[in-house]
Amino acid sequence: MTRLDDTFARLRSQGKKAFVSYIMAGDPDIATAQAVMNGLPAAGVDVIELGLPFTDPMADGPTIQLAGQRALEHGMTVDATLQMVRDFRATDATTPIVLMGYYNPIYARGVDLFLTLAKEAGIDGLIVVDLPPEEDDELCIPAQAAGLNFIRLATPTTDAKRLPTVLQNTSGFVYYVSVTGITGAAAAQAADVAPEVARIKQSTDLPVIVGFGINTPEAARTIASVADGCVVGSAIVKEIGAGKSPAEVLAFVAALAAGAHSA
Repeated sequence: MTRLDDTFARLRSQGKKAFVSYIMAGDPDIATAQAVMNGLPAAGVDVIELGLPFTDPMADGPTIQLAGQRALEHGMTVDATLQMVRDFRATDATTPIVLMGYYNPIYARGVDLFLTLAKEAGIDGLIVVDLPPEEDDELCIPAQAAGLNFIRLATPTTDAKRLPTVLQNTSGFVYYVSVTGITGAAAAQAADVAPEVARIKQSTDLPVIVGFGINTPEAARTIASVADGCVVGSAIVKEIGAGKSPAEVLAFVAALAAGAHSA
């Protein structure tokens, strides 16, 4: 059982939906990002999705692209990202942390070394959006062997033929991308999401968490009501990018979490 498994089991027993929040490591600087990250559990966040800054984030819209640029300009690296996790773990041993990013920085660090360091730092799972199931031997299988969940994305274009392949080595949860396109580009619609979540759940016992296009407490409630929970990323990152203080960002996160938990 991983921290993710424990968290989703606890939420199920409480009849609650999960709220997952995304922030970019090192955005706008390490101190601010650390302050926000450390405050997320108290704001109601069940799972933290921590972005690994990368120069060419193909699946991300302008908001998260700019966050990555800000982080990189302040010297953010893979090692500095893992140090953020270690510092968080000094006071929180239970909240799951999922590292979300692209394969290049992991490959450059060396897969075996990266997995060892990630596990030791306190990472629980990985979302690597540019590694398809056909490349599972590259990172997915080694990650699972190291005790890390490997979370796969399903999308509106993942048809019945493709879905079993996507689910094959997925663990922790399934991340359903609610809209076609990049992060922050369109609003998620519960009427569109509900049948897709139901379709995925016919093929897996894993929780299905919906992300992309959720930016208000009401949207978080509506989307969480048709899934096992929701993810908010760009809306939170936009607050950080606007120069809001950690306290202001966390107040916004708390409102989103309350929305999801009321579903």
